[in-house]
Amino acid sequence: MRVVVREVDAAAESRLIEQGVSPVMARLLASRGVKDASECDANLAKLLPPETLTNASQMAVILADAIEDNKKLLVVGDYDADGATATAVAVKGLRSMGARVDFLVPNRFEYGYGLTPEIVQLAAQSAPDFIITVDNGIASIEGVASANALGIHVLVTDHHLPADATPQAACIVNPNQHGCRFASKHLAGVGVIFYVLLALRAELRKRGAFVEKPEPNLTALLDLVALGTVADLVKLDANNRILVEQGLRRIRAGACSPGMLALLEVAGRNPQKVTTQDLGFYVGPRLNAAGRLDDMTLGIQCLLAEGLSEAKEIAQTLHDLNAERRNIEADMQDSALANLDNVDVTNRYSISLFQPDWHQGVVGILASRLKEKYHRPTIAFADAGEGLLKGSGRSVAGLHLRDALDLVSKRHQHLIVKFGGHAMAAGLSIRQADFMRFAEAFEQVLSELMTEEDLEAVIETDGSLESGLIGLETAWVLASGVWGQGFAQPLFSDRFRVVQQRIIGEKHSKLLLEKDSKRFDAIYFNHVDDLFGDVNVVYALEANEYKGLQSVQLLIRHVE
Repeated sequence: MRVVVREVDAAAESRLIEQGVSPVMARLLASRGVKDASECDANLAKLLPPETLTNASQMAVILADAIEDNKKLLVVGDYDADGATATAVAVKGLRSMGARVDFLVPNRFEYGYGLTPEIVQLAAQSAPDFIITVDNGIASIEGVASANALGIHVLVTDHHLPADATPQAACIVNPNQHGCRFASKHLAGVGVIFYVLLALRAELRKRGAFVEKPEPNLTALLDLVALGTVADLVKLDANNRILVEQGLRRIRAGACSPGMLALLEVAGRNPQKVTTQDLGFYVGPRLNAAGRLDDMTLGIQCLLAEGLSEAKEIAQTLHDLNAERRNIEADMQDSALANLDNVDVTNRYSISLFQPDWHQGVVGILASRLKEKYHRPTIAFADAGEGLLKGSGRSVAGLHLRDALDLVSKRHQHLIVKFGGHAMAAGLSIRQADFMRFAEAFEQVLSELMTEEDLEAVIETDGSLESGLIGLETAWVLASGVWGQGFAQPLFSDRFRVVQQRIIGEKHSKLLLEKDSKRFDAIYFNHVDDLFGDVNVVYALEANEYKGLQSVQLLIRHVE
C-alpha cells in the first residue's frame, strides 16, 4: 500500500478562502477539482436543464400523450438499489401526474438482467401499451424487438454504456448514448428517470394540465434519487452532488418516504443526521439484499409504502435478508481465500474464480472484497444452470472493465455469451466449459492494458490535520458533506504515538493515540496486530455518540 497526498490547486484554494470557505474545506474542495464556491451551491436551480438531456423532451411528449389517452404504462426495472429506486421514482412520479402505471422487476435467477424477450412475454400478460425501462434497456435489442412485434411501445431510460448497435425503441434517454451532449455523463439510472419526469411536468404544464389542480412536487422524490445515486457508485460530479445534497436535506427534515425512514431505523441510523455513508453502507445494502437473495419487488414495495407501519414491516424483512446475505458472503469469502492459497496472485493481473456452490446474488460482493484485498480486477462466477456461469466483476482505477471484456469478446468470438457494465463493475455470462479459457483470455488482455503500477494499491489522503482541528466540530462539518465516488471522503495522514491498545470483538483494535500532547480515541476494524511507539496513521474523522455523549473518534484506514 502506497500512501500519497492529493495535489491541491493552490489558486483554487486561495480563491475559495477569499470567498469565505474555511481553510480546511478549501483545501479539500480544491484537491477535488472545485475552483469556485459557486460549484458548491446545492440550489435546485443550479441543476443542468432537463431539455439539454437528449430526447428527454421528446419522451415527455410521448408520455404526456399517453397520460391524456389513459394508456397503460409498465415500468421494467433492474434488481439493484439503483434499479429499485429508479422504479419507485418512476411509479411515484408518473402516478402523481395522472398516469396509469404499474411495475415489473425481473427475478435475477429466472430472467437475468434487462428487458429480455422472456421479460417482455411476462410483461405482455398485463397488456401494457408502453414499457418504460429504468436503469436498463440500452443493450436490450432482442427484448425491444419482441415488444415491438407485440405492438408494445418501448421507452428506454438508462445510463449504461451503449454498444455499437442500440435497440429500436420509440425513444431512448441515456446521457451516454451516441450523440448526447448532456454536460453530466454520470447520472445514475434513478437520475435519468428523474430528469424525464422533470421534462414531463414541464410538458404537462405547457398543456395546461395544472390549471385546476396543483403541480406534483417532484422534489419529494429526491430522497430516493440520492439513495440510488450513492448506492450505484456513479461519480459525484457537481450535478449529482446537488441531487444527493437535496435528498439528504429532505431526509434530515423528515420530509422523505416512509420506506427511507424505515430502512434507516432498522439500520440503526439517525435520519436527522443522515450522511452519504449511511446511504451507501447501511441503507443501500439492505435494499440490495432483496435483489440478491429474493426478489427486488420487496425492496420496491418498501420504497412505495405509503404508511410507516407497512414500510417498517418490509424493512425488517430486508434487514433479515441482509444478515443472511452477510453469512453467505462470509462462507464464500472463506472458500475463495482457500482457493487462492495455492495461487501466486502477485504474478497475475487478474483474478477469476468459480465455485459450484456459490450464490449468484452474492458473487458481486465477493468480487469487490477480493479486489480490495488483492488490488486486482476480479471476476467471481456462480452456476447459472443449463451449462452457463454468471460472473460479476469489479475493477481497479487502472482498468475500464467493460472495455476489457469487449476486447476479450472481439478476440475470442462466442467465448462470452453476453456482458455489460461500467468502468469499475461489469457482469457477464460464459459457458461453464469455457471457464479456464476465459480466465486465460482475460488475463492476457489485462496484461496488455495494465502496468505493474496499476496493480499497486494506493491510498490518497488530504495530508495532515492540525491537532486543534481534530474535534467534533470538524467531524460534523465533514459528515454533512456529500462525499462518494469521484469525490472521495476526506482522509488525513498524521504521526501519532500509541498510548493504549485493546482488542474488542476478537478482531478489532480500540486505540488511544497521542499527537501534540492531545489524545484521541481510535478504532481499527479487522486488525489486531500489536501497534506500539510512533506510527503513521491514515484516518477519517467520525462523530461518535454513546449514551447521549458525543466525542470524536478516528476511523483508521491504514497504519505504517
